[in-house]
Amino acid sequence: MVDQNKDTAAPSLADGGERFSKSGFIFAAIGSAVGLGNMWKFPYITGKYGGAAFFLMFIICLLAVGLPVLMAELTIGRGGRGSVVASFSRLSKQKGWGWLGFLMILAPFLILSFYSVVAGWTMYYAVQSFTGNLFSDSDYSGKFGAFIGSWQPVWWQLLALVLTAVVILKGVSAGIEKFNKILIPGLVILLITLVIRALTLDGAGDGVSFFLNPDFSKLTPESALVALGHAFFSLSLGMGTMVTYGAYVDKRQSLGAGTLAIGLGDLLYAFLAGLIIFPTSFAFDIAPGQGPGLVFVALPAAFAAMPFGSLFGGLFFVLLAFAALTSTVGLLEVPVAFVRERFGWGRGLSVIVITLLLFLIGIPSAISVGGAVGGLQFGDKSFFDWMDFICSNILLPLGGLLITIFAGHVWKNAEDEAGLSSRWYRIWIFMVKYVAPILVVLVLLHSTGALDFLF
Repeated sequence: MVDQNKDTAAPSLADGGERFSKSGFIFAAIGSAVGLGNMWKFPYITGKYGGAAFFLMFIICLLAVGLPVLMAELTIGRGGRGSVVASFSRLSKQKGWGWLGFLMILAPFLILSFYSVVAGWTMYYAVQSFTGNLFSDSDYSGKFGAFIGSWQPVWWQLLALVLTAVVILKGVSAGIEKFNKILIPGLVILLITLVIRALTLDGAGDGVSFFLNPDFSKLTPESALVALGHAFFSLSLGMGTMVTYGAYVDKRQSLGAGTLAIGLGDLLYAFLAGLIIFPTSFAFDIAPGQGPGLVFVALPAAFAAMPFGSLFGGLFFVLLAFAALTSTVGLLEVPVAFVRERFGWGRGLSVIVITLLLFLIGIPSAISVGGAVGGLQFGDKSFFDWMDFICSNILLPLGGLLITIFAGHVWKNAEDEAGLSSRWYRIWIFMVKYVAPILVVLVLLHSTGALDFLF
């Protein structure tokens, strides 16, 4: 349980001298924002809801709700110099806000318990691709089913968690910052390499046309809500990561410029992902809306048909592993920072305890997708799917809503910490106070199916 009497007395996360450099903060935040969803979800919803027209809508939503909420999270983190719980309590001087902030500690913890499972899948497939085992026969659906239906995902999940824990153990500058400064440039190189390969495939032009030609007839209220939801989720909002990272940001750093850089990095990653997925899908007559099935079943068949397919397939899955691990690092730091702050534990003990708990809680997710023990189904969803649904559709929008209410209506000194000019501050605080909360509520209602009767 969270002892709220300790909130204002808890040591600041930055008291130990842990800080991001200016560039390190940008790399770490972009690393946390980019993830697996942009590789299989963004291209699909873009094609379904109007191609370039939807992409334009996504950019508008990113500006209207994504960046204002991102700026609010970073501002709260730097102002409170602590986890979401401590920052809310310190800045509001109200115990109740600390309790509400705990939702944004719980969310990344639960997300990491199943996200690490998928991260493990990507590493397994990278190894299988480079060794050629993935392409030994053409039954890719059977291979994927046999893999996720075994106990192997449990051990690959553990590997993903261990690699993440090693980074967090090294601290902020020597761990999180250095790790992202290596992996983000590597991710960019892999993206560009795979974009060039995809664009040079026969039939790639049809995929590019499908992705980038606007079809405004497909823009509907539902497509606007989908764009709004993806703009929110693609920046890792509502899960406490940006609040925690904000606690390590130097006071001299411009949060406005940092926010724009993070948004641009996330947008560029999504765009390049589309230029990989759509040309490859059209070149090999693959439906791009298959989600994980696209990545682990359909695309291996495409790589098998390419010259040097095992190489490009391996690079693709390394790309996914990089994107997954930069996100898992951000997710793990949130509960670790909270435990260090709350109980006064050292970083090493905090990381070990949290990682062990994550591994144990993640086992049901690892074995529920393919049914290693006969399946863990509850209603119409597996345990993995329920965890995803609760976190993505309920906890994250609630977290985002709390951020907008806190920054816009509770905390009275946001202007001093934001460091914006008076004109930009007025625009930002208006968006945070009045526009973003309404849009986040719409995201919550749409993601939980409460608005399905309208469509």
